[in-house]
Amino acid sequence: MIKDILVHLSPGERRDPGAEFAISVATMFRASITGIAFAYEPIIPPSIFGAIPAELIAAQKQESVKAAEAAVTRFQEGLRRADLKGGTRLLDASVSASGDLFGRVARVFDLSIVTQAEPESLGAEDLVVEGALFESGRPVLVVPYIQTAPIALDRVLLAWDGSRPAARACADALPLLTRAGRVDVVMVTGEPAKNGKMPGTDIAQHLARHDIKVDVKRISDAGGIGETLLSYAAASGGDLLVMGGYGHSRLREFVLGGATRGILDAMTLPVLLSH
Repeated sequence: MIKDILVHLSPGERRDPGAEFAISVATMFRASITGIAFAYEPIIPPSIFGAIPAELIAAQKQESVKAAEAAVTRFQEGLRRADLKGGTRLLDASVSASGDLFGRVARVFDLSIVTQAEPESLGAEDLVVEGALFESGRPVLVVPYIQTAPIALDRVLLAWDGSRPAARACADALPLLTRAGRVDVVMVTGEPAKNGKMPGTDIAQHLARHDIKVDVKRISDAGGIGETLLSYAAASGGDLLVMGGYGHSRLREFVLGGATRGILDAMTLPVLLSH
């Protein structure tokens, strides 16, 4: 059951798709929800650090604080309108450190929610997604920056390849899957089924034991797993995609795998990721 949600608040006074979506999730589950806003340290290249007046650096930091405070105020008003329990936290951090910090905070929540990074942005949302995915040990739900609708679960897609991350994502998503009108277990493959046995049968049986209506869909790779899944989601009218978050460690920094990266770059529906 989802009873405690953490959401990353986009700075400023503009509309925040992730916060609005998170409030709809909290309303569905009558969950408590906490919003985190970061007041980012100014980004100053080391080569010119000494040439920038201290007053300018202080002014840039104050602008970041104001943007974070505006996000907090907007979120608090959203909580009030939805009659939800929750709170806010305003944290100081550099852009580069914000992801790991968010991930550590998210360890004591059932679910974290982050908005997809917009093109030409600083990339802070990408770092927060990675931090939540690899540092929290909990699922993260990524909301498209174009999202306008609240959560819907008429048709949920579960990307399945039998791997550990996919199994973890399935288990983490059970509170959502049990509320779904139907669940498509989607398998992307470039080869026909062997021995007459339909892959995905075992996970479908497992979900059916949770009284979940399941269909197994085997689809051909159309030029990349991420692109294939998103094309299927668009064609089938999927409301939510559930998948394992893939990556590897390089110099102690996590790097998202190709399928996960492709989904996050071009997503058109909310995606729940687990690692």
